[in-house]
Amino acid sequence: MDHPDLSPLLQRIAVALERHSPPPPPPNDLNAADAFVWQAEGDWLEPVPVINRVDIALLKGIDQQRDILLSNTRRFASGLPANNALLWGARGTGKSSLVKAAHAAVNTKTPRALVLVEIHREDIPTLPRLLRLLAQGQRRCLLFCDDLSFAATDEGYKSLKAVLEGGLQGRPGNVLFYATSNRRHMMPREMMDNESSTAINPNEAVEEKVSLSDRFGLWLGFHNMDQTTFLAIVDGYADAFGLKTSKSDLHAQAIEWSMTRGSRSGRVAWQFIQDVAGRLGETS
Repeated sequence: MDHPDLSPLLQRIAVALERHSPPPPPPNDLNAADAFVWQAEGDWLEPVPVINRVDIALLKGIDQQRDILLSNTRRFASGLPANNALLWGARGTGKSSLVKAAHAAVNTKTPRALVLVEIHREDIPTLPRLLRLLAQGQRRCLLFCDDLSFAATDEGYKSLKAVLEGGLQGRPGNVLFYATSNRRHMMPREMMDNESSTAINPNEAVEEKVSLSDRFGLWLGFHNMDQTTFLAIVDGYADAFGLKTSKSDLHAQAIEWSMTRGSRSGRVAWQFIQDVAGRLGETS
């Protein structure tokens, strides 16, 4: 019996499989941009051509935190010793905005001095792979994780501890780690209480959890603001937009807006100004 030639069929199957397979990611090039997002699935640094950020001059009410973080970032960019930083506190108070603004301020004064690399918190277990990749480059990298926190069943904090300080490899000399969190110890209070109540040695159990934040040499606290500071932020944004409205009307609307939101923060002020600018037909 003659056997049919299956070569054409197999060729068509191979072509179909290739068509449905995702293309390999392009090679990583730290010179391609000043900011990247770590795509852990493909071990790829995705370039970010335009960063979503606010100018550092518009960040009001956090002057001390701004000056400390900017000084630390400038030292790192200059090749001097600098600390990993944890920015913790109330939501919407400018933590992540300050990190991105500090990166922009340093690069404005010294172009291409720093690369900003964002890693998502769910990708923290892949941090050692990312650090090995960044260590191969010549540029100094500011590694940034926004809203970093850990659940009771999450063991990722252990790998982060080893990478920041204490592990054999540790952190490469050209990488600095900045994180923001709503909690100073990045873990819910009930999680730490549970560890304390069920452990043979409660103090050691709590120390295991708390010691992660100790890996950050710089702690910057961000707290809820008073009305005066909130209105100063509103005025700063209004001036940046060039809004043509009376200050008294603007303040009255801003206070009402903050009351409906139940909080006063830089984020709430920005959202309010976006609303006012849209109603007035103004663009940034």
